[in-house]
Amino acid sequence: MAETGLRAHLSYLLSEAERELNRQLAAGLAAEGVSVEQWRILRALSDGHGHSMTDLAEAVLMPHPTLTKAVDRLVDLAVVYRRQDTADRRRVAVYLSDLGRDLVARLDRRAAEHHAEVEAAFGAGRTERLMRELEALAAAFRRP
Repeated sequence: MAETGLRAHLSYLLSEAERELNRQLAAGLAAEGVSVEQWRILRALSDGHGHSMTDLAEAVLMPHPTLTKAVDRLVDLAVVYRRQDTADRRRVAVYLSDLGRDLVARLDRRAAEHHAEVEAAFGAGRTERLMRELEALAAAFRRP
């Protein structure tokens, strides 16, 4: 018999899966004193380029006010810093500090451990296929 409740909706199932995966990832990141959202920010900044708050909010899937609070906390921890853009003095960019790079290296190990746990529970092939399918799903609905 087909599901007729919330579980009949893809958006609900995606949210449920995200919640569980983030709960487990958060447990691993907590040892470093970092939330999942902060990890996303640090990971995005690890490309070595400064990012505007607008670009960063889009990259890490966070509303601007929430991102501002998270970045403020990371600034307080001295793992990121803000700097005025030399080309456009109206623009402020966020950068990863040396301390932040060291933290990202440790967080990458914890995230890799979490990914390995997901693969162990769900299967490596299924995990890879699911990731490709989710990327394709998001791309199908992304605005041009």
